[in-house]
Amino acid sequence: MGLFSFSDRPGPGIPPDAPRKKGIARLLELLDRDFRSFWCSGMLAMISAIPYGLGLWFSVASKSLIPLILTGLLGGALAGPQLCCLYDTILRSLRDEPGFWWHRYRRAWRQNVGTALPLGAAAGLLLAVLVFFFCCMEWTRQLHMSIILVVNVMLLAGLVPCLFAQIALLDVSVLGAMRNALMLYFAFLPAFLKSALAQAAYIALMVLFMPHSAIVLLITSFWLPSVLSLMAIYPSLDESLQIEDRINAKREDEKTAR
Repeated sequence: MGLFSFSDRPGPGIPPDAPRKKGIARLLELLDRDFRSFWCSGMLAMISAIPYGLGLWFSVASKSLIPLILTGLLGGALAGPQLCCLYDTILRSLRDEPGFWWHRYRRAWRQNVGTALPLGAAAGLLLAVLVFFFCCMEWTRQLHMSIILVVNVMLLAGLVPCLFAQIALLDVSVLGAMRNALMLYFAFLPAFLKSALAQAAYIALMVLFMPHSAIVLLITSFWLPSVLSLMAIYPSLDESLQIEDRINAKREDEKTAR
């Protein structure tokens, strides 16, 4: 049973090839169908990121660079595969692909862990350095330096979903994914800015309203900002990388081979 009862379901009057909904209607449709998968994947990603969060807090509180570097690399690598599987879960939902969540999750983990580990380490280190400089360095109080940091955060927040989405969807190296992500970011700037803003707004609200927001965090964890972020950029990814065409062609080849 779905989460909401007012989402349309396939049946009389709803053609199977009807165009996909957009905006809030599409979000409610996804939640109605796949909320449990989102929540489980999001909680696994959030739990795996706890060492990263604790290490980052200690590094900022003590103003220590060595723990910061270790936290960024090791904590980011630990969370990377689970974050990649969360994106895989959401992307399957966005392309309306049926299947059992846990079976797909385990397969995605096995397939992507080798690439997700170094990608998570790189992203974790960059984010840790940005947070450290924002919290600990006096010169960030200058307006122009604060603007530079905000720009870097928006760039990282827009690139990370695109990077992990490519790892989950395509057989691509980390360097190839980075190259594609940079080109796509500037080619579809409005969509990627929406993606980054969704994540930044979510994090800001969670931090500002702590500890009261902890209850909300247990429900929305990492999945809500990730869903909003991928909803913003998925049409651009599909248009540029022909994601669904590639997947459909691969399935047809597998059927033919059988």
